[in-house]
Formats: sequence, C-alpha cells, structure tokens
Amino acid sequence: MSTAFDAIRLQVMWTRLLAVVEEQAQTLIRTAFSTVVSEAGDLSAGVFDLTGRMVAQAATGTPGHVNTMAETVKDFLIHFPIETMKDGDHFITNDPWKGAGHLHDVTVMTPAFRDGKVVALFACICHQIDMGGRGLGPDAESVFEEGLLIPPMRLAFAGEFNESLLQIIRTNVRMPYEVEGDILSYVTCNEVGATRFGEMLDEFPGIDFPTLSDYVINRSREGMLAAIRALPKGTWHGSMEVDGYDKPIMLKAAVTIDGEKVLIDYAGSSTASRFGINLVLNYTKAYTAFAIRSSIAPDVPNNAGSLGPIEVTGPVGSIVNVEPPAPVSARHVIGQMLPDVIFGCLAQILPDVVPAEGASCIWSLQLRGGMEAWKMANVKEGEFTSRAFSLLSFNSGGSGARPDKDGLSVTAFPSGVRGTSVEALENLAPVVLWKKELLPDSGGAGKQRGGLGQIVEVGTIDGAPFFVFAMYDRILFPARGRFGGAEGGRGDATLDGTEKLAIKGKQLVPAHRRLVLVLPGGGGIGDPLERDIEMVAADLGEGIVTPEAAREIYGAVLDKDGKVDREASRQARAERPAKAPVLA
Repeated sequence: MSTAFDAIRLQVMWTRLLAVVEEQAQTLIRTAFSTVVSEAGDLSAGVFDLTGRMVAQAATGTPGHVNTMAETVKDFLIHFPIETMKDGDHFITNDPWKGAGHLHDVTVMTPAFRDGKVVALFACICHQIDMGGRGLGPDAESVFEEGLLIPPMRLAFAGEFNESLLQIIRTNVRMPYEVEGDILSYVTCNEVGATRFGEMLDEFPGIDFPTLSDYVINRSREGMLAAIRALPKGTWHGSMEVDGYDKPIMLKAAVTIDGEKVLIDYAGSSTASRFGINLVLNYTKAYTAFAIRSSIAPDVPNNAGSLGPIEVTGPVGSIVNVEPPAPVSARHVIGQMLPDVIFGCLAQILPDVVPAEGASCIWSLQLRGGMEAWKMANVKEGEFTSRAFSLLSFNSGGSGARPDKDGLSVTAFPSGVRGTSVEALENLAPVVLWKKELLPDSGGAGKQRGGLGQIVEVGTIDGAPFFVFAMYDRILFPARGRFGGAEGGRGDATLDGTEKLAIKGKQLVPAHRRLVLVLPGGGGIGDPLERDIEMVAADLGEGIVTPEAAREIYGAVLDKDGKVDREASRQARAERPAKAPVLA
C-alpha cells in the first residue's frame, strides 16, 4: 500500500476492526451465565492473524486475559495447524501453562472462513466460577487438586460439538448447567466476531486481512520503539514484600532499557510457594507488559507489535515462573502486585508518570454454602432451609495516588474488573450484604491522596454457615507511598469484626456469624502538608478523611463547627516543620 488513499482506507478498516472485536466481547457479556463475566467483565476477546499474532482486542478485558491470550493462540496453532481446520471448528483449553495461569480461565478459539479458507482467528478467554477440584482458592499443593485440566482440544468438529468432552466437563464440576452454558457463550461470541469480520471485508474489497494486520502491527511496533528510544538507557531495580500464604513473599525486578527493547528480569524473587499463589510465566509476562505499556506508551494499541519489544524472564522454580504440577489457582494474588514492582523501577526515571502502590490484588468474595458447610458446623438437619450456592464477587481497595491526581477509591487496578452489584449477588445466592462502605482515612496521605478502601460485611439470609476462600493481601505489608506520601490503610478479615481470620485459605463462617472484610487503601504521593487546603476541606466535607486526620496529618485548623479554616490553616502550615507526621 503506497498511496495516501490506501493508508486512509487501512486506518478506517482498523477502526472498524476494533468495533468488530468490541461487539464480540459485548456478545459474550450478554450471553454468559457467569456473573463475573456478565456483571464484572472478567474476560477478553480479540482477533488474530494466521501466524497467531494478536491484531486487535476489545476494550473490555483484563491484562491477565488479554496478554496471555496472545500466547494461547500461538499454542493452539502448534497443536492444530491452519490447514487441518474446518468451518465450524472450535478449540478449547484451560491449561494454566498454555493459557491464563489457572484452571478457572477457559480459552476458546474459532477460525473465520471466507471462500473455503481460513482468513482469521477469533478467541476469547473468560473466568469460570467452578472447574471442580477444591475450588478457587490457594489451599491446594498441586494443580491436580485444583480441578479439571483441559489440554488443547477440539470443542467442535465442523459444527458438531465434542459431546464426550462436554460430558467430562459436566461430570467434574459442581455447576454443570452454568459451566456448559458459559462455554457455549464463548463459541457464540467468536462466531459473532467472525460474522462481523466477514461483513467488514465485504465493505472493503481489494484489501486483504494480511495487509491490514501487517499495517496495524508494524505501526504499533514503530510507536512502541519510538517510546522506548525516548527513555534513558540503563537498568533500574525495584522490590516489594507482600503477605504470601504462610510466609511473606519478596518480589524483585530489574528493568533494563537498551534503546530497542525493554527487558524485565525477576531474579531474586522468592522461590515457589507450596500453596496455590504461584505464577506461570505467561501470567507474569501479561501483568509485567501491562505495567510497561501503560507507563511508556499508553496510546499505542496493545497487540503483537507493541508487545514484541518487551521481554520478561524469571528463574524457573521461583514464584513468578513455576512448572507443572505446581498449584496456581490463586495466582492473581501475586500477579496483580507485579505492576507495583515495575512502577517502583520506572519511578526512578518517570517520576511524573507512574502511581504509588495500591491495594492492587482484588479481594474476592469466594463463598460456598450447603451441606458440606453445615456438616462441618454440626448443624442439625432441617435447622436451615437456604439452598446450596457457590458465589464469586470481586471487591477492590484503593489504587495508589497518581503524580497529578488522587488515587481512585475501591477501583480494581490493575485488573480492571468491575464490582458486582449488591442486588445481583443477593438475587443469585441466599446471602445478604449488610454493609459496603468507603473507609475514611484508608487512602495514604500525601499531596496527592491514595484511593480509599472499603468495608464489606456479608452473611447468609437465614444465618446458615458457609465457607469463605480467603485470598487477601496488603494486611501485613500495606501499599507504600512515594516521595513523602504515606502508606495506605491495611486490610483485615474477621468474623463479626472481632475474631481474626487467616488471610488465605478455606475457612468456615459459623452459623449466625458474618464475614467482615476491611479492604486496603492506596499509597499517597508527596508531603501531605503540600496538599491544597481546599482539597483537604473537600475531603473532610465528604467524609474521606476524619477531623483528626485533617488536623494531625494535613495541618488543617478546624473551626468550632469542625470545618476547615482556610486562612488559619495556611498560616499554621507555614509555621510547622517541613515534614509533617503521618499516621501509619
């Protein structure tokens, strides 16, 4: 393509392709049985060329899904070459080492045909609430305990579903109707993508998909390389300690920029845990690439071109690169912390770009009720009437402060998933969300304040006992502030707000007790005394900070009505020491 007119047509086609994959994702959201897909958006959808290169992705999607899907499609092509595919074929896997890092993420790929030939590949990846085994949680000591592993297989042969495979899946999960319905919704979403893709090609005759994919990927690579070349060359180190399961975990990274690529090495990180908080390298790469891309080239499309110059390594056997049969079910607990480690490296060269540390790891309400819980609690037969249930809901703490803005409260960063509404949860299972409130003072103080955490209180509608699968962090090691900012508030997990629970692992919530979660806040940036007094007054008025914090941390002078006296505050600040005390 050499003319300006051709370049314009390619750009229009690229925009149209984005609309195609977005409709693909929206179809999945509207047809999925699982609320973590339909309500929370825990999914990804995209289109790939015949070499397995990711060309475009939907805006809806998590880094852990989007960037691992880019590797999964390549693996499908190893097992199922293009020339063996037939119209109506669909392929499936949930192999953690070939996909998104644990058994609960299922990938389906579908070839798109035109004039009897494969012209593109559509894929989606979604979270399943149940895949058998122990269930989603960190307690297993091998992947064999964690559920059903589906190697790369044909889900359908020329339009005929692999009934034997579906029967195996139905037999091994607790919710067969919902799981099979979800898998069929993945097929539907890919087929919609393929149909809309064909319509796009009809509208733009004369330009084939290989030409478009080369254009998009090459331009994206050029944009990424330009961003890398603008950075100083060198190596920067960062580390962060997180709670772990039975002992703290150290995450270390070295980020090297050589002018043509960015290399990230996790040498020095803790060895693998015997529990299921380990990461496969695919997942480590996914969240690491997100941190690099969002920091240095956020406006460049995320595809094979822009991901190519990022290389990630980690010692085999470390917590960021385990091999089978290591347990990996709760890999997000560590994986979603990796961007904070990378931001710590990049803050040394991009202080005006990267945020402070945040809560980062989502706090899932992974609950299960029914006979198993009742027996463990020694409940008398007939004492409770609520039905058995398995529930997953995402809850988030606060994100770290940004160099020029406050952090976002109760926001899932970096995962990007949404919280499920209270009404939806109470409709799906016999539970009651008794409390879901922002937590004042939980955002780390600073010139820019960290986002707030929240308090969540839940029980069953009739007081029946139930299990919680705890996968919580930032309790021992809160989110750190940056450049003089304070750390965020710590998390906690208790029964009724008094009796502490373990922060990881399956535990029983006894009859007539409630699970209370205190979600952590994000760290602040800069000296709290430099925060605009008008912003302190607004925070106090909205209940984001308490009068004590406004006075002791931010140096505000309060009048007799408990409001900020602006002039008196400015004068008092000027007379105070340069560094103000901050609450831990």
